[in-house]
Formats: sequence, C-alpha cells, structure tokens
Amino acid sequence: MQAADVRRAVETAVSIASSLGLPVDDATVLHNSNKLAVRLRPCEALARVAPVGQQVAEFELELAQRLVGAGCPVAAPDPRVEPRVHERDGFVVTLWTYHPPVTTQDVNPADYADALARLHAGMRTLDVPAPHFTERIQQARTLVADRERTPGLSDADRVLLGDTLRDVGRFIRGPGAAKEQLLHGEPHPGNLLTTRHGLLFIDLETCCRGPVAFDLAHAPEAVGAHCPDVDEELLRACRLLVLAIITTWRWDREDQFPDGRRMGVEGLDRIRAAVS
Repeated sequence: MQAADVRRAVETAVSIASSLGLPVDDATVLHNSNKLAVRLRPCEALARVAPVGQQVAEFELELAQRLVGAGCPVAAPDPRVEPRVHERDGFVVTLWTYHPPVTTQDVNPADYADALARLHAGMRTLDVPAPHFTERIQQARTLVADRERTPGLSDADRVLLGDTLRDVGRFIRGPGAAKEQLLHGEPHPGNLLTTRHGLLFIDLETCCRGPVAFDLAHAPEAVGAHCPDVDEELLRACRLLVLAIITTWRWDREDQFPDGRRMGVEGLDRIRAAVS
C-alpha cells in the first residue's frame, strides 16, 4: 500500500479493535504488500487489513478456522472476538492471534518439512473450493505478454519467461501428473512463524489446488531432502515454475516489493542458467 493508504488502514484497524473492546495504544506495521499486517498493543492482536475488492478475507478466515479444528499448524483468529470480516472506510479487517517470534535462527529443515506435511494432511480432509495452481501460471503469462505492465522486460527476457511458464506448466500437468489436493499456495519462510506453540503457517489467502511439489517448491531446498515421497524431477520443475512466476511479478511496473527490480534481474539469470 502507498503511505497515505497505510495510515488510513492502520487507523481503521485500531478503530475496529477498540470498538470490540481490545485496548490499543500503539500500532506497528509488520508487513506491507497487497495487505497490511499490523501488531496492536497492548492487546497483542494482529490485524490484517486490505482494500475492499482486493482481498479474500472471508475465505481466509473460514479456512483458518477449519484447519485449526483439524489440528493443522496454522495461526488462528483472535479467540477474544467473533471471527468475522469487518468492513469500514474502504478496508476489510480481520483480527488474529499475535505470536511473538521466539528465535531469529533459521527453521530446521526437518521441522519445516514435518509442519508442511501435517498441514497437507489436514488439508486433504477438507472439501474447500479453491483456484487451481495453473491460474497463477496464466496470470503470469498474461503479465509477461502485457508490455505496458512490464515495460522493463527486454524482448529476449519476455520470450524466456513466456516459454518457461508455458513449457514447465505443460510438463507438470502432463501424462502421469501427480495427484492434486488443497495447498497453502505460498508456504515460504516468510509465511512460517516460529512460536512457543511450534511452527505455524500464515497467509492462507494463497490457497490453491495442485501437486504437493508445488507447495514444497516454495520452501528452502534443504526441506525437500526430508520429503522422500515427492518426485525429484517434478519438484525441480515446480521450483523453476515458482521462480518464473515470482520473477514475472517483480517486473510488473506496479510491483512494490522492496528491492524488487534487483530480484527480477537475479531471477532471470537463474532461469537462464536452469534452461541452458
């Protein structure tokens, strides 16, 4: 969000939390992308705030409750208030349990793999409508083809991204394709919290359906060594696909990811090395 929108969004979150009886004297933005994550103190709640029309808060909230009920390692809505979506001043706000980090060290790969496996096991028990992972491929291909949205891409790099998205996507969906299920969608380290309750996944708005390898491709490579049932060739293809999708996003002229252009250049270099 832009600075002016951030200020309004934070004010809205504080107003809603206060109206629900949660004391708020301070609000700190922990993350700013398509939505805000705001720590509210002293009540120690986490507010997730997004512009109306650019969010799937209802889906995320309902899914989180069902996954918590299934014993999955996910962050839960704040139990002190009714779990619902609040809409005010052009924003939607949901309130979640805040978990202070208990360590600054990297997560042990075996523990990471175990948490992801338990999440997937719980997700297999749910019948939840969710987009297919191929929709993400199509969105990226559309962005690559739109020169106005991606003016910084050279013709050669535009072809590289477009061909990679098309060819790797076809391979993953080809003959003998892996069984598909509900996935987190982006279980990367930024969406994994180390808490006193163990590892917990957050940001469920990215959930989709696809092969487990697509989720695993978002985790550090060392995590894959603890997932012996995943096809290595499929996992390599999914890692390349995820890299191509993320690289495409970094070339969107509207992208606000910190240092995004540098990441976009590095992503292209890694894709060239992988397909050469």
